[in-house]
Amino acid sequence: MEQFSLFSKEAPQPLAARLRPQNLDEFVGQTHLLGPGKVLRRLIESDQVSSMIFWGPPGVGKTTLARIIANRTKSAFIDFSAVTSGIREIRTVMQQAEENRRYGDRTILFVDEIHRFNKSFEINGALLSRCKVFVLQALKTEELVGLLRRAVTDPKGFGKEHVNITDEMLNMIAVFSNGDARSALSTLEMVVLNGDMDEVGNITVTRETLEQCISKKSLLYDKNGEEHYNLISALHKSMRNSDPDAAVYWLARMLEAGEDPLYIARRVTRFASEDVGLADPHAIEIAVAAYQACHFIGMPECSVHLTEAVVYMSMAPKSNAMDVAYLEAKQDALKQLDEPVPLNIRNAPTGLMKDLGYGKGYKYAHDYEDKLTSMQCLPDSLLGREYFRPTEQGLEAKYKKRLEEIKAWKKEH
Repeated sequence: MEQFSLFSKEAPQPLAARLRPQNLDEFVGQTHLLGPGKVLRRLIESDQVSSMIFWGPPGVGKTTLARIIANRTKSAFIDFSAVTSGIREIRTVMQQAEENRRYGDRTILFVDEIHRFNKSFEINGALLSRCKVFVLQALKTEELVGLLRRAVTDPKGFGKEHVNITDEMLNMIAVFSNGDARSALSTLEMVVLNGDMDEVGNITVTRETLEQCISKKSLLYDKNGEEHYNLISALHKSMRNSDPDAAVYWLARMLEAGEDPLYIARRVTRFASEDVGLADPHAIEIAVAAYQACHFIGMPECSVHLTEAVVYMSMAPKSNAMDVAYLEAKQDALKQLDEPVPLNIRNAPTGLMKDLGYGKGYKYAHDYEDKLTSMQCLPDSLLGREYFRPTEQGLEAKYKKRLEEIKAWKKEH
């Protein structure tokens, strides 16, 4: 078997470079833009490409797609990074493009990290208004697995190497890569080059090799499978049981397995209202702040923000009154979707509506001394129905007392 040497005149290209798609049929993912009949594919195939911005996370094919467009349109392709280039480089490129145009040649300029031309790290409105923006999405796990399988069998990949690697391991690499094709291929390359080779040159990748290369052990799990839901359930129930130690442990299990921190932050935000609610109204603020922190800085830095939120939820007084209230109201709403809104609380923007009684009898609470009225707001069939039943937990006890006072006042009036 042909072996590569670090001392050879030409070092081999990285796997991701060797497998870079050359046309749209080889491109993986982004079917919402590049599938048959989709808008971006039609623009490319009809050679009607105009100024456009590709926005998306790393490793989803932004540069590759730009090169495919350049090849398809027979244009000169120039690329540079906004991180390392400035006005001088832009002027040089523009001069070169103008010179190409004089000879009838088109130029496609690909600027990587274009938002970094702006000190505030954003693309200004003037540029956005002149460009079509196409949002590229992180690759799905199954798309990455397909890419990895092709890398193992393709002669441009490891097709000549006789690599033995299980589908489970490919799936683990795909999950670990978190939607990034370049990361997935780089990880595969690392584990193959560190695999066990037998006498005839066959390479076998073991679980131990994989774990060593990605610094993860049995923590890895399928984000779409049972273990994913088991772990988020463990986190939720630990917080509900006011056990901060267990909650932080399950949080760490998920984060270190490569779970999306925004997914966890969304679940914690749900918990703040479902299991804490008005017992501590500050909980929702903590949860939303943690979500924003995760969005701004990502992993690994945002782990501390999630820890703060998880510990706070665990220690907060608990009430499920919000969840119970909505579920009970939902059942009544589904049974009585055609129940008319009482006339007194209907909007009456026209004279005809007023003549029909819309808004008649409406009482504006702010006009009354106690800011309360005895006006009916529920349909006749639901009069007396109670959905919100506050507990004695935390601040909700205060709201319970207030609700009792309101109900007592209305009975008297």
